[in-house]
Amino acid sequence: MKTLSKSLISIAVFSASAGTLVRHQAGASELSEAVASGKASINLRLRYEDVSQDNAAEDASALTLRTLLSYTTGTYKNFSAKIEMEDNRIVFGQGDYTVGPTGYNPGVYSVIADPEHTELDQGYVQYANDGVTVKVGRQVITMDNHRFIGHVGWRNDRQTFDGVSFGYKPSKNLDVKYAYISQRNRIFAEAADLDAKDHLLNVSYQISVGKLTGYSYMLEVDNDTDNALDTIGARFTGKSKVGSTGILYTAEFAKQSSETATTDFDADYLLLEAGAVISGITAKVAYESLGSDNGAYGFSTPLATLHKFNGWADLFLGTPAQGLVDTSFTLTGKAGSGKWLVSYHDFEADEASDTIDDLGSEIDLQYTGKFSKHYSYGLKYAAYSGESGRVDTDKLWLWVGAKF
Repeated sequence: MKTLSKSLISIAVFSASAGTLVRHQAGASELSEAVASGKASINLRLRYEDVSQDNAAEDASALTLRTLLSYTTGTYKNFSAKIEMEDNRIVFGQGDYTVGPTGYNPGVYSVIADPEHTELDQGYVQYANDGVTVKVGRQVITMDNHRFIGHVGWRNDRQTFDGVSFGYKPSKNLDVKYAYISQRNRIFAEAADLDAKDHLLNVSYQISVGKLTGYSYMLEVDNDTDNALDTIGARFTGKSKVGSTGILYTAEFAKQSSETATTDFDADYLLLEAGAVISGITAKVAYESLGSDNGAYGFSTPLATLHKFNGWADLFLGTPAQGLVDTSFTLTGKAGSGKWLVSYHDFEADEASDTIDDLGSEIDLQYTGKFSKHYSYGLKYAAYSGESGRVDTDKLWLWVGAKF
């Protein structure tokens, strides 16, 4: 209820401000029109997930229906508001899985992180004018490719944030983003939400050969203890053409410090990626290193859309203390009415120990498509082969979606 009240207070402030404008400027009809001319939408996703792991946990399966119901007002004097509710339900009793933080079947099955819940997904007031955008309330915040700041939209309770975000785009080339986060609304309903004092700054500039980005993410959990996770980095990504072949390239580097009352660690992040587009087929090779501090701490990205990186089997949602090096090869293309993807990952420790070195490998497969205007579908599979004590894991997903 505490998190819900924060966003409702923001909407109430907007309503009070709007009321003052109405009384003093006789704009009641304009405000009414802005509210009435808004847009309602519904987003449904029915998904089956199956997880099999070579350990003592029972195999897990889930058939769930996620619903997003939202309403966005029209604009009144550059202000607008949005409210969005999110719900996830187990369908036909197919809920044989574990969600540890919520206390659902603890220790029985493999984990499927989709708890049943109903909650406010977004609730914010927005001001937008002359290249400036400000949002106050609960909202989705993403930066770049979601590696550091993401919404974890793959899960049924996606990640949102309570706070204030600011965007400034004075030209088509320059984009400045800043956000202050007071609460992280994570993917386990309200069971694992965290009060925070997070500052996010991201500045990008488009040049002829790509986009340059600099960022600073200063994270702190507001729990009356000394803690800080500070990351400063730079990213360059772009594309060009050589004849009929498209060339893709990305380079990124970041430095991170993690401090508590008793620990002080430093680690580096490096991403190098190159790709080519030939006859509709895209081929990419990537080297990603989440570094280690002498085998005691691994580079951390707690606000990322983690499922997107280091294999869909989700064996590396937390970076090992020895760090993680992920060398991957990916092919994508079109077939029929949909798109296909094949990816291979080879994992190893950044700083190996006597027992932790080779961290296994993984193959990921996916086919997604749309039919008619409103409907989509997908099939996805991940097969991880474990090493250094990590268990073999197979995951399968089938889903259909609808948006209106």
